[in-house]
Amino acid sequence: MTDTQPLFESLRNAADPAVVAAIEDAIANGSDRELCRVNVLTFAQKRGLDEEKVIGGFLHAARLGLFELTWNVLCPGCGGVLDAASTLKSVHKENYDCSLCATGYEPTLDEMVEVAFTVNPRVRRIAAHDPQLLPVWEYFRQIFWGSGVDLPETGFEEVMDEVTLDSIELAAGEKAQMSLQMPEKFLIVFEPVTHTAHFIDVKGEPTRERQNLSLIFNKVTGKTVTTEMQPGPLRLSVENRTEMRALPSIWIADDALHHLLGRRKPFLTAKRLLTNQIFRDIFRTDTLDVDQGLKLTSLTFLFTDLKGSTALYDRVGDLVAYDLVRAHFRVLNEIVAAEAGAVVKTIGDAVMATFPSPARALAAALRMRQSVQDIKNDLVIKIGIHEGPCLAVTLNDRLDYFGQTVNIAARVQSLADAEAILATKPVIDNPEVSKMLEGSRPTAQVANLRGVADKVTIYQIPYQ
Repeated sequence: MTDTQPLFESLRNAADPAVVAAIEDAIANGSDRELCRVNVLTFAQKRGLDEEKVIGGFLHAARLGLFELTWNVLCPGCGGVLDAASTLKSVHKENYDCSLCATGYEPTLDEMVEVAFTVNPRVRRIAAHDPQLLPVWEYFRQIFWGSGVDLPETGFEEVMDEVTLDSIELAAGEKAQMSLQMPEKFLIVFEPVTHTAHFIDVKGEPTRERQNLSLIFNKVTGKTVTTEMQPGPLRLSVENRTEMRALPSIWIADDALHHLLGRRKPFLTAKRLLTNQIFRDIFRTDTLDVDQGLKLTSLTFLFTDLKGSTALYDRVGDLVAYDLVRAHFRVLNEIVAAEAGAVVKTIGDAVMATFPSPARALAAALRMRQSVQDIKNDLVIKIGIHEGPCLAVTLNDRLDYFGQTVNIAARVQSLADAEAILATKPVIDNPEVSKMLEGSRPTAQVANLRGVADKVTIYQIPYQ
């Protein structure tokens, strides 16, 4: 380990002290496995720390070089990592194919792209920095599966042995033969390094005659093929034509395997990170390429504007009005960050912000309404909230969002009158929002919004 004290001194100046202490302890005393693709939500839960503060701490640690930040495209079916990159710019918008699930998936930033943190090898060298030397099941645990698969801390090898008929390690360019007895089951020959799979549907009358199958592992990703065979002996010939080792295994696709792949836990998604203010502040130039355009199936937008700001300048003078507007921006930024959101941009006296959920956006809106009034009684803010799908894009060298959801949110805000919070039906129908509004009766109106074909139901949020 290199001398990291200057880095930790810098980290202590930027992040929560308890989070910094936990990170420092993990680097010094944690196991190698614990420092590979750290799931920061699990890290926070195990240590009783605030998730947002832990996310911020790891972002600052990555900026300082203590950790390497990775963006991993995950298969929604098996949780396997289909692609891993050090920047979101490497994630493409075309389908990603999973051979193990025999399915292609259009990438979204909601649940298909995870953000994880691995300790920098200059800070501490761990086994995963040399994945070709990891034992086979540790390769699956640390490299193949993402941090959202809830693998057992102990007994994982026994679980894998239960679902595996045979496995082998092939050096680059090596050939081998595997002999086994096939039960009347659906079998999967899977190789995680090249992400290659071959299905064997074993059924019919058992046979004593040896059956043969040959598989070649290379860099070409092909369609997953199914071969029908009878229960009985199999000679499987395998060849590794890559420059890396290969780790083919033969799995029984029954309840035990499905249960293993179905164990999931929350992880840090790209969506959640993109709505984090600290990320936008310190990684603002390392997001998307121009024209890259990645989908989000759900994001909540909040637009604000000051009512009568022009009259305010006339009434109190330019200098005082300017100070009030700056104070309003400062308060709004603090509230957005506190509710796990991020300010996308300001337009005149208006703010556009994003949140990972409608409940977070509404909580921010309620605080904004009161806090802006506290600055000055006649300072009035108008707020509109809408949730839906959109595209993440880069505009003017800045992460931005495009689509009808954004347009509707802006139009909703424009309908608001003095001190009003307006929200659309998708926001109001959110279960967490419903709990927040218990005892309140939002009033509904149906409105025509410019540029939107259908009428939109809008609700005004009363004072709590």
